[in-house]
Amino acid sequence: MDKDDLVNLTSRAWSLNILAQLHAGTPGRQATLLTATGASRTAFGQSLAHLIELGLLERNPGHGHPLRPEFRMTPKGAEAAEMAEAILRAGPDKPEAALLRRVWTVPVLSVCVSPRYFSDIKRDLPPITDRALSGCLKQLRARNWLSRDTETESHPPRPVYRAANAGLEIGEAVLRLAS
Repeated sequence: MDKDDLVNLTSRAWSLNILAQLHAGTPGRQATLLTATGASRTAFGQSLAHLIELGLLERNPGHGHPLRPEFRMTPKGAEAAEMAEAILRAGPDKPEAALLRRVWTVPVLSVCVSPRYFSDIKRDLPPITDRALSGCLKQLRARNWLSRDTETESHPPRPVYRAANAGLEIGEAVLRLAS
């Protein structure tokens, strides 16, 4: 899974949670998944449709009722589900887990496993805007998932970002499963 796939996967809030639940053995019925994730119906429906559009999930033919469908993972979805489960396992408990549902959290952490400048992060994640990256870096620093040091050897001094604590575990889980 490359960075573009990772950005696409995390662009819906509950995608990682749905895949992780399926990987953990939760039955593929819509109601069961909705209850297991704790998402709202609208957000869950959008994330489920997004996963189908990406080719990670499909309707299970011959199973379920038209109003209560059943879903299963595709082979590509099984790989993504393994990564989703590892990311959520490496992440913190529920109060801070909401940060994993943000679009840029996981891609930024996967890039920042090694020390990176702002411009390096932006170059590795081309669709991200300066504003989105800046906001993401602030949120990750506030939760201590990212450290910011100042490189004083260069002129002018430049900030260097690096994943830390739970952020480092998440970034490493992504890189380990992506290779």
